[in-house]
Amino acid sequence: MPGKRAPEDVRREQILRAAFEVASREGIGSLTIRAVAAEAELSHALVVHYYQRKERLVHALVDWLIATTSVLHVPAAVARLPRALDRLHALLQQEMARLSQQPRHTRLLFEFWALGARQEEVRARIGAEMARYRGAFRAIMEELLLAEPATFAGATAGGMAAVAVSWIHGCAVQAMIDPEHFDTGEYLASVRGMVAQLHPGGVHAADEGTELRRVFAEPGRPAMGSSAAEEHPGGGAAETGGRPDEPQR
Repeated sequence: MPGKRAPEDVRREQILRAAFEVASREGIGSLTIRAVAAEAELSHALVVHYYQRKERLVHALVDWLIATTSVLHVPAAVARLPRALDRLHALLQQEMARLSQQPRHTRLLFEFWALGARQEEVRARIGAEMARYRGAFRAIMEELLLAEPATFAGATAGGMAAVAVSWIHGCAVQAMIDPEHFDTGEYLASVRGMVAQLHPGGVHAADEGTELRRVFAEPGRPAMGSSAAEEHPGGGAAETGGRPDEPQR
């Protein structure tokens, strides 16, 4: 008797994971239907049935890679945090940890971006998703600026979102360059230390620096260069943002 047929969505996922393995191991130029079928241990005809030709398989892989790399998922626990600054803190921690564990995904996304120089549809898909990713952070920044306008005077939501995304993508790139030695905790500690030195003297600048350092503070402890008394003049305990569990490798 023939084996039980897998549901269509399961089979498509199997094919796309195999395509990812081929492309990340051998490069996009080696991505053929025959190579993917061999990697997935499926027949050539079955892969053709689902994707017809190589171009459709490539575009489907781009969409799969975007969904697993460049889409911001906000956990319910983070969405429930009342302060925008706490949600920003949690999302930065989450995204840096997640993308630093996906160096092959980052490398392949760069390859597809370069391919976009010849295939405009590929570049347009990646560019649109990157814009949506930055837009998700922009929404948080707009709320943050409304809640604490004096703290971030002169800043714009677009500029702050661009900085946040650059921190995240910078973390991902460094993990791609040196996956064996890159340490997310060390990266965050370095960002905290550098932010602490980026503000000239003055009360307002010092307050702004404290808020920015809090974004990268370890959960359960005050930010570098601050104390619980500084964070809460009334003497209460320092408030920290929630931090979602880091994804498993």
